Amino acid sequence: MKFLRPFLVPLVVLFIFSCKTDTKPSIGANEKMEVDDSNISEWVSYEGEKDMPKIVLVSGDEEYRSEEALPQLAKILTERHGFNTQVLFAQDPAAPGIINANYLHNIPGLESLASADLMMIFTRFRALPDDQMKHIDNYLKSGKPVIGMRTATHAFNFKTDTTSSYMHYSNYYEGDDEWKGGFGRLVLGEKWISHHGHHKHQSTVGLPAAGAESNPILNGISAGDVWVPSDVYGIRLPLPGDAQPILLGQVTNRAGEYDDNDVLYGLRPTDNEVAKVNPKSKNKDINPNEPMMPIAWTKSYQIPGGKAGKAFATTIGASTDMLSEGVRRMYVNAVYDLLGRTVPAKADVNVVGEYNPTAFAFTKDGHWEAKNVSVSSLKM
Repeated sequence: MKFLRPFLVPLVVLFIFSCKTDTKPSIGANEKMEVDDSNISEWVSYEGEKDMPKIVLVSGDEEYRSEEALPQLAKILTERHGFNTQVLFAQDPAAPGIINANYLHNIPGLESLASADLMMIFTRFRALPDDQMKHIDNYLKSGKPVIGMRTATHAFNFKTDTTSSYMHYSNYYEGDDEWKGGFGRLVLGEKWISHHGHHKHQSTVGLPAAGAESNPILNGISAGDVWVPSDVYGIRLPLPGDAQPILLGQVTNRAGEYDDNDVLYGLRPTDNEVAKVNPKSKNKDINPNEPMMPIAWTKSYQIPGGKAGKAFATTIGASTDMLSEGVRRMYVNAVYDLLGRTVPAKADVNVVGEYNPTAFAFTKDGHWEAKNVSVSSLKM
């Protein structure tokens, strides 16, 4: 069934015109980067109200710009709602304090999870050392709540010849035990499966799942309020255990032309043609909207040797997805819900300061060294 979304003019304007040119200084690809060791910040913290919970947001993906999305989300949680937040970033140890999303083996500050009330994780195929993975493992054994964003379904990946004690966290782990499918499957409910929509060519509209209309995570969110340029991920149905779908992803065709220079690749929230095929799918007879895939769900989890906890997982969340007011509200609502707090009827999710996300894409070697974005530059 074709679904025409009631987009308001301000929302359309927000998507198309909110981005400004990033004018942060950078160094040339062949220039030597000099770091002042006396003024290095490897993570950023935003101070909220004294008695409010602490949220640690873990970034580290090469494609969907978690290093842009999570600081803005943290600012909203702190400035609009009083939560205490801390954002962690992937960094090359040779250049501490400089964000390098392509470096897979280091995310400083994970020890802060010991005092966290909630972990939000947005990583992709990380292979962290044991002394960092143990902090994630200890957090999960505590049974505290987890929010997994986009590529968190495949948050970790260790090579088969690894000496890591945490091989079982890998997306491709196939052991005959509870960890089969890794962190994604056991904790969040699914690992990496596929692009269900046509990447960069079909967008996603969020529609409430049957029976989820009154779920507090959807407070202040109507059908169609969640629109994102990132595509729907494939999910094996039904989801495992007690997982409860919250939003389904309607695969939607573009109306305009593909534009590689556009932050949304030419996709727009006003696109309204419901897709009947994914042109990149191996099976052209499959309608990607029959059935629709869940793009957000809740699930309980319990890793071996740990206590039971609750997770909220969503396969959307690119930095450009965060331009959607509905997406920002969904995340804020999920934070309140997982922390056992009353979810606002319509949470304030106005962006804090300027927010100029870049298009999701992989970057070449040397990109982050040349961009030279310091963690300290993200302080408020």
